[in-house]
Amino acid sequence: MAVDMVIKNGTVVVPNSTLRAHVIIDEGKVKEVTPFDDLPEARETIDASGLHVLPGLIDPHVHFRVPGMEYKEDFTSGSQSAVAGGITTIIDMPNVTPMTKDVEGFNAKMDCAVGKSHCDFAVYAVIVADSKQHIPALADAGVIGYKIFMGSTVGGIEAPSDGEMLDAWNIMRETGLRCGIHAEDNSILFYLTDKLKAEGRMDPLAHLEARPSIAEAEAISRAIMFAEHCGSKLMVYHMAAKEGVYLIRAAKERGVDVMGETGPHYLLCNAQDMITKGLGSMLKMNPPVRESDHGVVLWEGLRDGTIDVIGTDHSPHTAEEKMFDDRFSDIWSAIPGWPGVETNVPLMLNAVNEGQLSLNLYVERQSEGPARAWNMWPRKGNLNVGADGDVTIVDMNKEVTLDQGKLHSKHKISPYHGWKVKGMPVYTIIRGTVVAKDGEVIGDPIGELQRPIV
Repeated sequence: MAVDMVIKNGTVVVPNSTLRAHVIIDEGKVKEVTPFDDLPEARETIDASGLHVLPGLIDPHVHFRVPGMEYKEDFTSGSQSAVAGGITTIIDMPNVTPMTKDVEGFNAKMDCAVGKSHCDFAVYAVIVADSKQHIPALADAGVIGYKIFMGSTVGGIEAPSDGEMLDAWNIMRETGLRCGIHAEDNSILFYLTDKLKAEGRMDPLAHLEARPSIAEAEAISRAIMFAEHCGSKLMVYHMAAKEGVYLIRAAKERGVDVMGETGPHYLLCNAQDMITKGLGSMLKMNPPVRESDHGVVLWEGLRDGTIDVIGTDHSPHTAEEKMFDDRFSDIWSAIPGWPGVETNVPLMLNAVNEGQLSLNLYVERQSEGPARAWNMWPRKGNLNVGADGDVTIVDMNKEVTLDQGKLHSKHKISPYHGWKVKGMPVYTIIRGTVVAKDGEVIGDPIGELQRPIV
């Protein structure tokens, strides 16, 4: 009997090894990874000679904007961006309308995702002041984890009080699911924003000054104490501040179940790029891209395991919302965020080629790490026998100039436009089906909801 797929002659890269081998996939699952050339017949064979074969890459932090903001993005366009960029599974954020704060909101999200996604997907629920009673039901419905917005950002979701957060973490502990935080302290943000506006500041760097690293560090420190007290699991999303690395490293050393996430923009850009590279409001993000010394420490944290995962915070807006044509006039009026899921893998492969991290470590942070963090392991994040047959095949020698006009997102704007990179995804495979090749999407949506393994 023929198997579904054989990927032959590639260099298979997992966190702890690199070897020439063949990957055999059947009935949607990895059947074998073998160095021996006596291979079964297959309905589809991919010759990966000269290419690197990775377990399917995961982006654990995207905003596909539905329900409620379909004009920015939806699961069709967002998932096309993901698979074109080498991502096989995404986790979608809950700050939509209606919010994913109860089972009704979860079902509204499912109506927007099921049958429309080209990649596999999971969903976070949001914790707000009046939603703690919904935590167990949301776990039963199939959310992968939870999120608390400790600081103001897109959507204007109010942070729960400290007491409400403690209550919520105690309940979340019983579900076995992790909670991530947007870590910024509102009292600092609001005070400094009002102060800078009163001074007439509207330049791009005012956004950074309004959201200093101490605001991020204060929120991280508070969340670590809450999670430690409750014995619950914590993720710190989109880390931008070096102080966060120090806080998480110390917490891990004393046994707290805390994990960190950062994104390519915090590793590869710095605040001065708003001025020196003419990016202005295009580089506006919450938390902000900071000075270069923060990036140095984030890289250190990524390499030593303080930071466990890479997530893009893919957050598309229209050109008008980003003030694309007037990016130096009023930083307060521009919305933070941009499409990132499609450019992430090329940017990080380029960093591998530049020696910032090994390809094995990149696989750990973009595949195994997210799968373990969000209870998808061992179904996702590896090429072990029985895992989903998700594979990202990359060409580490392919050189490309990134072009925002070729993005699959609804709004084709990117601070990385014109960047030259070396290293590109060439095949994206989900459960043994090729869903993208050389940046072009293939076939109909086959994405499935990923429920946590607990």
